[in-house]
Amino acid sequence: MRITDIRLGEISVPLRTPFKTALRTVDSVEDIIVEIHTDTGNIGYGEAPPTGVITGDTKGAIVGAIREHVRKSLVGKDIENFEELMLTLDKSLIKNSSAKAAVDIALYDLYGQLYGAPLYKLLGGYKKEIITDITISVNDPEEMARDSISAIERGFNTLKIKVGKDANEDIRRMKAIRDAVGYEVKLRIDANQGWKPKEAVKALSKMEEEGLDIEFVEQPVAAHDIDGLKFVTDNISIPVLADESVFSPKDALEILQKRAADLINIKLMKTGGLHNALKICSMAEIYGVECMIGCMLEAKVSVNAAVHLAAAKSIITKIDLDGPVLCKEDPVRGGAIFNEYKITLNDDPGLGIHGIDGIKYLD
Repeated sequence: MRITDIRLGEISVPLRTPFKTALRTVDSVEDIIVEIHTDTGNIGYGEAPPTGVITGDTKGAIVGAIREHVRKSLVGKDIENFEELMLTLDKSLIKNSSAKAAVDIALYDLYGQLYGAPLYKLLGGYKKEIITDITISVNDPEEMARDSISAIERGFNTLKIKVGKDANEDIRRMKAIRDAVGYEVKLRIDANQGWKPKEAVKALSKMEEEGLDIEFVEQPVAAHDIDGLKFVTDNISIPVLADESVFSPKDALEILQKRAADLINIKLMKTGGLHNALKICSMAEIYGVECMIGCMLEAKVSVNAAVHLAAAKSIITKIDLDGPVLCKEDPVRGGAIFNEYKITLNDDPGLGIHGIDGIKYLD
């Protein structure tokens, strides 16, 4: 199975409601689609969201990276020589993690197709069904409480609450939500780097005093502030999850060695795809640190790949793969079945994707 071409396109998928965090507000998913074509007629699918405020990758950067660097490095190579493909992709250019992730995902899709097996079975085959949380965007406390109730009515039992704009208001937000949903529902909070270390400790300590029962807090401080992250971890009892601080296996190793966080969040758009994500899983297993698998605001192609990883590895114990259920529609034919909180894999080869509707090709 030899690579003959890499085609690029884009999709636009409207969201059910605007997605709001401490960093941005988004009304639709606007992602780049990668199709890797082969001489056997097989097509591998990948996807990358332009998320400049987190990865630094814009639409133009993703397209340019793949067109000008990745494509010329991979065309003509055989999927059977998979390790060579991964090394070639990694060396084709530095950084550009989202572009690399989209190509990496498409290559793994073809790898599964080559051997006629679903990807999650090739990677470990731990389970076939996973349960995801759903994100509640940052708004005023009353609106967030209403959104939380709506999510529970849809069947979700774990909510990830976006905070980080104002610590005092964040406490009010969490009190309003906990009062609205009761204590049978798990609440996670994601500050998206929005607090300073001492501010984070003060706010989270207050939430503890109020008995808000927070499962964990995600990335309370700036991504580069590893010492600040450790300060928060050392001074609160709520577990701390490192997200934007972890892009590469090297980043993960630093967090693990310094014990700067209690948990690691793996996102394929940060790691550059599944190849590096698997390395982080292995390191986390060595240190006995559980992982969460998350996503940016993505449609089903790349989230589907994250689902396969989550289903393959026992070290991934927490799931935040709600991107597709935040969308009004699903343009992807095949792949995992997203039934609100429940995600079920099928046994089609690779990622099990049969096509994508509404692609606007760029070449």
